Amino acid sequence: MSPVLPVSSQALARLYAFSPPPTTYHSLPVTRRAAVLVLLFADRRGDLRVVLTLRSPLLRTFAGQVALPGGKADFLSETAVQTARREAYEEIGLPLDSHHFPPPFSIEHITELPCSLARTMLGVRPCVAFLRDNSNGSQVDVEEALTPRLETNEVSSVFTVPLEQFLNRKYSGQGVGAEESWYQGNWVNWNGTIWRMHEFQAPVWERNTLKKYRVWGMTARILVDLARIAYGRGPEFDFNTEMGDEPMIMKLLESGQMEEKVKKSDPKLEAKMFAEDIKKGNL
Repeated sequence: MSPVLPVSSQALARLYAFSPPPTTYHSLPVTRRAAVLVLLFADRRGDLRVVLTLRSPLLRTFAGQVALPGGKADFLSETAVQTARREAYEEIGLPLDSHHFPPPFSIEHITELPCSLARTMLGVRPCVAFLRDNSNGSQVDVEEALTPRLETNEVSSVFTVPLEQFLNRKYSGQGVGAEESWYQGNWVNWNGTIWRMHEFQAPVWERNTLKKYRVWGMTARILVDLARIAYGRGPEFDFNTEMGDEPMIMKLLESGQMEEKVKKSDPKLEAKMFAEDIKKGNL
């Protein structure tokens, strides 16, 4: 079993004990619902790390940006956890509960965080899970044992970052040399709310090359909130004390700005389907 440092065990215990407040998620129409999977695991040193993705440059929204695995809900009956797990399966090949999960690993769902508001006007529910190593006695490196299966139309790459670093102004870790500044932030007006825009430059080694991935916006806010809960302290920089955007989402919902999205028709697709129906004798 991979070692879990006492500080990581305590962090997990705080997350398991966290009880999310009432949420607007279930009041939103299905076309305004989305969920992300915040997947944690213990690395070879026993520190908690979080799995992040780099979105494909081919996507229509947030192309080439860092994100948590996730996406839109398909049905009203689909829970946030089901949405997050389905999307993680589609994007990075993380097995669903109904599929065979490679031993000695299993996934435990821990908690959910307050909803955040995406720029696309979706209420996004973060679902926190832990990838547990159930091996007895042997040392298993999660990052080496599990190879992501990427849906390249949606995800360009997968990488991980130590969760506790999202509380620090400077990044310190193996292979990055001396402590270096990796954080910057500023206050912005977001739908009438003064909102802290966090931005991190995550150092990631890829084929002997040190790259920097920009983690910012909603994704960064979710990770800062999660780290605050897990480690029981605030960050070394300014932040919103309130977690998520639940009051903002409720205000938008009550003002009619979070109504059901009407999908635009595609005239070319409709014409093609009409022609195929005629050909098949359906009309």
